[in-house]
Amino acid sequence: MKDTPENPLDAKDTEGARAYAAERQANIRTFVRTNPDYYIAQFDTIGASAKFTATFNLMAGLFGPVWFGARGLWSWALPFLIIETLALVQISRGLFGDLAADARARIASIEGTLELRQQQLAAAIESGSDRVDVYQRTVDSLQAAIGGIRADADALAEQGLSIALSGLAILLVVKAVQAAVANWALEARFSEWLSDRTVRSGLPMSNIICSAVFMALIVLAAMIHYSFPGRFTILTEFPTNPEYRLTAINEVEAFFAWCVANGEVLFDFITYGIRMILDALELIFVSTPWIVIASLIVLLTWLTAGVRTAVWSAAFLSYMGLLGFWEKAMTTLALLGTAACLSILIGIPLGMFCARRPKFYSFIQPIMDFMQTMPAFVFMIPVIAFFGTGKPAAVVTTMIFGGTPVVRLTVLGLRGVPESVREAAISFGANKWYLLTRVDLPLAAPSIRAGINQTIMLSLAMVVVASLIGAKGLGEDVLEALQYANVGQGILAGFAILFCAMILDRIVQGQRK
Repeated sequence: MKDTPENPLDAKDTEGARAYAAERQANIRTFVRTNPDYYIAQFDTIGASAKFTATFNLMAGLFGPVWFGARGLWSWALPFLIIETLALVQISRGLFGDLAADARARIASIEGTLELRQQQLAAAIESGSDRVDVYQRTVDSLQAAIGGIRADADALAEQGLSIALSGLAILLVVKAVQAAVANWALEARFSEWLSDRTVRSGLPMSNIICSAVFMALIVLAAMIHYSFPGRFTILTEFPTNPEYRLTAINEVEAFFAWCVANGEVLFDFITYGIRMILDALELIFVSTPWIVIASLIVLLTWLTAGVRTAVWSAAFLSYMGLLGFWEKAMTTLALLGTAACLSILIGIPLGMFCARRPKFYSFIQPIMDFMQTMPAFVFMIPVIAFFGTGKPAAVVTTMIFGGTPVVRLTVLGLRGVPESVREAAISFGANKWYLLTRVDLPLAAPSIRAGINQTIMLSLAMVVVASLIGAKGLGEDVLEALQYANVGQGILAGFAILFCAMILDRIVQGQRK
């Protein structure tokens, strides 16, 4: 009987599979560098299934977070480090720790008070005072408290072995988990390394040393601190000197004093500009008859967002008028309009400038992060130093807090314009001005509009804070309600602020696509 000739295609497939397997083994050897035969077998087992495949890695189980950190698997190393530290702290507390230290400190504190009350009781008995019974009850209560705490301390001291055993159980469980997931995590990192060779590979000695030292320091510090509380002050109090703080305070105060003395003309000019815009808006919103302003707001809402939203705006305006919030609401809108207009007039051009200049944008990003994350009460201090109290200072404070979204979203919108569209416009002869006004800005308009909306909303969120420095308006009613616990006034004024925000949001966003 003749043998069937081998299919050339099957031979080629077999040869390709062998070449792929050889290349994969060579890559694994390059990646792991230590004990490659073991990892080749484990990676083949893990790669054969799309699901999690548990294996056993003795070294990962023994050295735990140190192994994961040395392999560059820090997303695994840190959680395991926290759990192991907890387990080791429990073991050290149970075996060597002073579990009753806190209880003894409480007893010592109560004993000082008890001694004073006993002296008062003896003096009251000697003088025949009618407060003898009061002092006696106090002394009895303190003695009972001391007895109860002492009993709790004795019970805690007897729990040392159980605490140590619970820590040991946690440690064994986490070691088993580490041994089971180590190869699976390393195989996933190997897959990343295949597509990006900058991913850390191998097990260099420097990584082992750094990982071991880092984790040993953390574990040792935690064990000593929790096992011997209060024994080592360097673990509970940061080493510093009060002179550092006093010197820093003096330097900051000197800097602001210099700025106020040398920048008076600039701050007066800014205050004058803000005051002009604010007075103009207050003249429009406050001095104009209410029926005119209400009609214009309803009409504007109808044109931008539709009839239904206009009806809701009319209802919100009626709420503010009927409850006596009209004038304060218009004052708030004037203040908000000044801050929002200045923020938009500065923010949109600044965002347009930053959109094509990444280096400049990366420079001002930390400044905008500072403006948004620093608590308002902190940056109100230099604002008051430069501009005093009153509405101009409130406008500046509101601009600092709410002016950054329009810049960020303008940059985001302009950077999101497809390059293919811009290239097509350029190929048809569009100049820079045409490209900006007819291509970039229209396509970025939704993002820019969202930035304007966020600036207005964040500015309105500063209404109550701005009232602390004389901004008046609806925030003043909320502030008075907080001071005198007037729940009704605070809730009603809060709803008026909410309705102002909703009207402005609908006007800015509208329903147009």
